[in-house]
Amino acid sequence: MKPNRFILAASLLAIFSSVPVLASEPDTCRVVRMSDPGWTDITATNAVAGVLLSALGYEQTVQNLSVPISFQGLKSGRLDVFQGNWMPAQKPVIAGFLKEGGLQVLTANLENAKFTLAVPAYVAKAGVHSFADLARYANRFDHKIYGIAAGSPANLNIKKMINNKDFGLDGSWNLVESSETGMLTQVERAVHDKKWIVFLAWEPHQMNTRYALNYLSGGDAYFGPNYGSAIVNTLVRTGYAGQCPNVTQLFKNLKYDVNLENRIISTIISKKLTPKVAAQQVIRQRPVLLAPWLNGVKTRGGKDGLGAVKQALGIG
Repeated sequence: MKPNRFILAASLLAIFSSVPVLASEPDTCRVVRMSDPGWTDITATNAVAGVLLSALGYEQTVQNLSVPISFQGLKSGRLDVFQGNWMPAQKPVIAGFLKEGGLQVLTANLENAKFTLAVPAYVAKAGVHSFADLARYANRFDHKIYGIAAGSPANLNIKKMINNKDFGLDGSWNLVESSETGMLTQVERAVHDKKWIVFLAWEPHQMNTRYALNYLSGGDAYFGPNYGSAIVNTLVRTGYAGQCPNVTQLFKNLKYDVNLENRIISTIISKKLTPKVAAQQVIRQRPVLLAPWLNGVKTRGGKDGLGAVKQALGIG
């Protein structure tokens, strides 16, 4: 007696439907290689990504690398993802890499950010409101502008500004290069002693709540209009989207906001938590973020990504 073909088809369907559908990615996609220039905002967003990747069955590695080295790492294939492409500040450095095709912009992960020069509020009250005001008070500033790590695109912009003698900044002005922590240590000391200082500032960052500061206007040519209004992009190495479509979908979905990043940063600093634990805590407080972040994303084993992440975080 021949088996009923409809019964046979139904049996096969039942068998195959019970087998997890694997994400169509090679094993090389299991480890997601990222970088952090040593900025607390990128530490925060990397922590969010790490929490999600771990719950989905991936492994995240993060190297502390400067922005230019991060770009080079993407181009050479030693890195996969970079969430810290601040624009337009990094435009002069990234332009060549984009032209050569070694990396690509995946999505904007943060809008309404801010990145330009700032002064403490008491300096602004004394008359410093724009880039054009700096030269008039050169002696009060000791002819110094405090920046971040050497070689960073923002520092290169400041050096170009000084070399071009824009805003009346003559050759007596110097850029003091340091790490984010080193720069903010100088700001802390200056604010404590009510001394004058001009420095690179950005939002999201805890400096905006720790200090009363004023962003300077007029630096549009170097940091963009509207007091350095910025967009932060996620970059991937060329070809990554085709090789690792599931992970790429996650990073396409990952959109942050200033309040979220500020909360994670503040939690790290005020509660002395690791970035991972701080990210977990803040995500649990805002579980509504998970559905859009995990839309169309599976675990490495092909299961529902949203359910896996909720289970890992203990969210009902």
